[in-house]
Amino acid sequence: MAFLILVCGRCGGFLLTKADLKTRICPYCGFRVAVDRAKRVASAENAFKASTILRELKKDAHSKRKTVRRP
Repeated sequence: MAFLILVCGRCGGFLLTKADLKTRICPYCGFRVAVDRAKRVASAENAFKASTILRELKKDAHSKRKTVRRP
């Protein structure tokens, strides 16, 4: 079974979902994301690999936010 990592259209959060689902609810903002229309960031053939990719994406996004300094 294939897994996808998507981006929420409302809040920009990363979502992990099975490829055969039609919609997924964003765990961060509650927005209903259409799997076939959402921006796909990555895919994996199993849940373990998908969660590893997701963890890295979240870590990278978090580190980018921390390095931006505001005056």
